[in-house]
Amino acid sequence: MKESSLVAVVVVGALALGGGTIASQLSARAEQEAQAPPSPVCTVLDRSELAPESGALYGVNLDWEDKPPADYADRLGHRPAVSVSFTGFPYDERGHDYLRMAADQVRADGQMLLLTLEPQGGLEEVADEAVQALAADLAEINDSGVPVIVRFAHEMNGSWYAWGQQPTAYVKAYRRVAEAVHEQAPGSAMMWAPNYGGGYPFARGQYEAEPGTADFAALDTDGNGELTMADDPYAPYYPGDDAVDWVGMSLYHWGDQYPWGENEVPEPGKFAAQLTGTYDGAGGDDRAVPDFYAEYGQRRGKPVAIPETAALYNPAAGGADELAIKQAWWGQVFDPAIPQDFPQLKLISWFEWDKHEVEIDGPVDWTTTNTAAVRDAFTADLPDWLRWGPEESCTAPGS
Repeated sequence: MKESSLVAVVVVGALALGGGTIASQLSARAEQEAQAPPSPVCTVLDRSELAPESGALYGVNLDWEDKPPADYADRLGHRPAVSVSFTGFPYDERGHDYLRMAADQVRADGQMLLLTLEPQGGLEEVADEAVQALAADLAEINDSGVPVIVRFAHEMNGSWYAWGQQPTAYVKAYRRVAEAVHEQAPGSAMMWAPNYGGGYPFARGQYEAEPGTADFAALDTDGNGELTMADDPYAPYYPGDDAVDWVGMSLYHWGDQYPWGENEVPEPGKFAAQLTGTYDGAGGDDRAVPDFYAEYGQRRGKPVAIPETAALYNPAAGGADELAIKQAWWGQVFDPAIPQDFPQLKLISWFEWDKHEVEIDGPVDWTTTNTAAVRDAFTADLPDWLRWGPEESCTAPGS
């Protein structure tokens, strides 16, 4: 999520800062399960089986400390098929423990883990030892009945992360991770997920490519000596079909025009236009952006994911009504025609956070379940082509 710079907060929430929240939940759950009838044994899936034949998996990115997955499922009326977590990479023993606790929580309350790895110390830290340890952890998690989609170093085409705009080093690191995951963890898949190309090359970011460097030359796809929106924002970072199992792109409605913070109803067709590189509206003319869906979903035959999506509502501002904004956005994201128009779209994950956003220096409520009116409208509008998690928990094979 380019616009939300609070990655550390997301990491902490997703993997339970201090361990107390998830650990206490799991302890209480263990006591309940000891008195309950035996649960079915989890099915161990291969990575080739993770994308549904029809429709799309419903996923969620939660503040697990404030809104545990079980509570969210109760509010929604369904168990999400996918739960999103973030962690720094490489991670230490504490991070290893939190990852296992997150996997246990997903097995209890969901189905699949979408794990975002963030090499916050730079791509040079993606060493073989850390990669092999990750693959071993994923293999154990898979064997326990939890499939994993690994989103490695997302938004690598942006200029705001330590791994950004370094195509050569990025591709090398991604392929190193993919090789180990593919070899050791058959129930884990690799996702490549750049930032939406509108506004590329995202000038003045801390990590933007510098003129005269090899990275700058690699990103100058039209060869005119400059980085502009005429350069391809995706292709230089693509690690290759053999290394990529899924492709993804986060799409948010932040408003009509920068600076963000005003409550504005999304334009009709905005979601589909951004996914296909045809957007030309209040936010500017982005038609120079390639058609991500056609190139990476259709032509390359990859399942497409929207790993993060939501619509901005600023409770401190006037303007459009919360329900009007969010319903207009989810009406596009979950449009009844999506399976026909975008049959390769196999995963959509809602960003269910209510937090301070640096970009507007104020609060943003991205959620759909915090208020009864919004929740009731959201659940009523959810289409039947969405695929959910199992209705009951399963136990790890051999437990």
